[in-house]
Amino acid sequence: MMMDSTRLSTGIDGLDGLLGGGLLPGTLTVVLGSTGIGKTQFGLQFAQAGVRQEGRPGILFDMSTRGDSQSHADYARRLFGRQLTCVEPEEHVDLEGFFDPARIHGDYLHVFDQHGRRVGRRDLDFDGWHDWEAELSRRLAISIAFFYGNFIGGVRRAVVDGIEPVDRPSESIQIELFEYIYHQILRKDPEWVARDLFRQHYRRHAEEAAARVYDPCAIGCVLLATSHETTLDGLIERPLDEGDLLSGANTVIYLGKIREGTKFRRALYVAKHRGSACPDEIVPYRIDERGIRLG
Repeated sequence: MMMDSTRLSTGIDGLDGLLGGGLLPGTLTVVLGSTGIGKTQFGLQFAQAGVRQEGRPGILFDMSTRGDSQSHADYARRLFGRQLTCVEPEEHVDLEGFFDPARIHGDYLHVFDQHGRRVGRRDLDFDGWHDWEAELSRRLAISIAFFYGNFIGGVRRAVVDGIEPVDRPSESIQIELFEYIYHQILRKDPEWVARDLFRQHYRRHAEEAAARVYDPCAIGCVLLATSHETTLDGLIERPLDEGDLLSGANTVIYLGKIREGTKFRRALYVAKHRGSACPDEIVPYRIDERGIRLG
């Protein structure tokens, strides 16, 4: 099927056709599945597809706090020969020369530098929870600079990884940070994002910011979230609760395992996709040296 130029390719052969031509720009897509099921490959393929459509790849924002690495850099290098430029998660951002065309804003930010600590409210005592709240506040400036710097440079795809499973979204620091990023950066007027970044120094940079506006409705966001469920049947049984990340997404794709005889294999299911008809079927996939491939 020919790619619809008004949509964003997932970078996965065959999936764009199932989605009516691809993902809608200006919307949120949630990819949900257990650890090791292929979410990172999905995100990287979506980001890399930007090279063909927009002339540059998407960026990756990693909120994981687990002790094990998500291996984004290794996957990017192996799948596409892409060398990710990592941004250090500094508390104070150097804004001098921010609009300089030669400035490198990086394409990968692992925002939390603490590992092995869970971020659910039920897993922390009072002091631990408020320590994480303070950590989140300290990371807002570098997060704004990362996204805004790339968007004014022409990037139109963002992949957010690292959402860990919690019983209630309100108990997750990661979901709290994502809600801020999505509503206050990705979907906000760029001149107001610049105000949030430069704050009391905005007037000095207002002219430069006005000259570099972009359309937030042209930016596609893919959120990779880890589930408790490992089987596709278990994921399909999940309700799309009102107020949950899934209910607010335009597109929801489940990645899970299905049983075939005495073996399990990977398969995906498009649980929701507003904007076009979508086949109500389970589609097997495999992961090889090129990433996710349907069939």
